[in-house]
Amino acid sequence: MHELSICRSISDIVVRHAAGRPVRIVHVRVGALRQIVPDTLVYCWSLVSADTALAGSQLCVDSVPAAIRCIPCEHVTTLSEPLICCSRCGGHDIEVVAGEEFLITSLDLAEV
Repeated sequence: MHELSICRSISDIVVRHAAGRPVRIVHVRVGALRQIVPDTLVYCWSLVSADTALAGSQLCVDSVPAAIRCIPCEHVTTLSEPLICCSRCGGHDIEVVAGEEFLITSLDLAEV
């Protein structure tokens, strides 16, 4: 379960950027191609944040679907299954344009 180590890294970053201010919600964006299970990430956050300055905070995961762009016809396809070809022309000369994201997008801080 690599989500646990990911949450530890998120926690370190959040504590550094919150600079002692109470954190209510940590917003993260996770692409479908990242092989991270959002529900497991949220569960691991509750374990990692317990008994720390982040206790009681929530991890809000924004899941980004995978999308590809066909280089010859420039059509963009959002993937609903692991099929890596253009839905318009069937071409395989594609590039991934979404779904590889993994970043902390914002923090909601509590009033002091």
